[in-house]
Amino acid sequence: MRQERTVQATVFDIFAEHEIGRELNAMSRWLDQQRSLLSLVAADLSGHGIKETGRHGLPAEAVLRCALLKQYRQLSYVELAFHLEDSASFISFARLPLSWSPKKSVLQQTISAISAASWEAINRAVLSSARQQKLDDGSVVRIDSTVTESLMHAPTDSSLLWDGVRVMVRLLKQAETLLGATPFTWRNHRRLAKKRAAAIQYSRGKRRKAKLYRDMITATRATMASLRLAAQHLLASGSIEAVALRHEAEQYLPLIERVIDQAERRVFGGEAVPSSEKLVSIFETHTDIIVKGGRDVHYGHKLNLTTGRSGLVFDIVVEAGNPADSERFLPMLERHIARQDTVPRQTASDGGYASIANLQQAKALGVDDVVFHKKRGIAIDAMAKSRWVYRKLRNFRAGIEANISCLKRAFGLDRCTWRGLAHFQSYVWSSVVAYNLTLFARLAQL
Repeated sequence: MRQERTVQATVFDIFAEHEIGRELNAMSRWLDQQRSLLSLVAADLSGHGIKETGRHGLPAEAVLRCALLKQYRQLSYVELAFHLEDSASFISFARLPLSWSPKKSVLQQTISAISAASWEAINRAVLSSARQQKLDDGSVVRIDSTVTESLMHAPTDSSLLWDGVRVMVRLLKQAETLLGATPFTWRNHRRLAKKRAAAIQYSRGKRRKAKLYRDMITATRATMASLRLAAQHLLASGSIEAVALRHEAEQYLPLIERVIDQAERRVFGGEAVPSSEKLVSIFETHTDIIVKGGRDVHYGHKLNLTTGRSGLVFDIVVEAGNPADSERFLPMLERHIARQDTVPRQTASDGGYASIANLQQAKALGVDDVVFHKKRGIAIDAMAKSRWVYRKLRNFRAGIEANISCLKRAFGLDRCTWRGLAHFQSYVWSSVVAYNLTLFARLAQL
């Protein structure tokens, strides 16, 4: 992937006069001024071994622009490939090589290669431009948290066992095909596992469910034994395909063992398995169990984010586990100070971030007014210089709810559609960059 092959703007760029066309034009002009960012994307692509894609190759600039288009309009790769062939505005924005439209597989391979660190660097460039144009200097910030869900179904022990059986049966069939004359015998328990999973879902009574779970776990263990035997024969085969298939089997077997263990502890032992020990997906193993508001359960990752008066997102952190908001207030504030190279004059946060220690340490850092939405026993005079300032900042804090809502509804932050933790982080940052760049284009036009 060579950065020097990027395609420059031409007089033939055509953007529609529609609002979307004007936004794309403004975003495109900003990208033309940020040529140094392309080296980051080019390095990511090279790191994934992507050198040539198609006849002419897909330049780093085109990859970045296609990625922004995807998040900006919330398109699937199939839809993005269509619009890149059909829409004059999309073609002009993407700067694709002349008369060449990438396929969905090419788009998926290249866009997913852009790392979270590169997206974060691009976001800092957007914020730098916003400061230069005096759209937001970061002197007044608000902090809040939300959850982005992983690409998975709501987990139950029976559904996880069913996932395990169907995956193992698929691997066994592939091993059978790869090895030719089958050196081992195995029994397909897929149908039984599916029936037991459905029966568990609709049955009543602990005794009845325990019997169904026992049948299902027995079928799962029998399938695991067959897959372990197949893995041994794959090791003896020595082909590249056999090594890859064996590696996949060894990846899933310990996870399925964990699923069996937690099902047995809960169903047969009557134990309440702690959330920190639960596996909620054999595919998205990084997923955390997040409880917000004491009742809403989400499966994904908790995010803490900082925004300013303009609505621009200054920073976002994909948290590990489910840390209390009060524990994350100072780290988020310190991150903002380090990135903006200045202490904000005022901060406003949700009530979950409130504590005497957070207030005192924020004041010690040099923040004049530190307002929490709920006082939590803290006097108003201790947070702000006056009640008028307290009310203004408390109302200002409510605006971050609109920022989060827009990120989720219009830029896909409600649910990550990419697999794996690294791709989860990249997806979150790509949504933030698309949101910030769109907002910057709108504010700069006013």
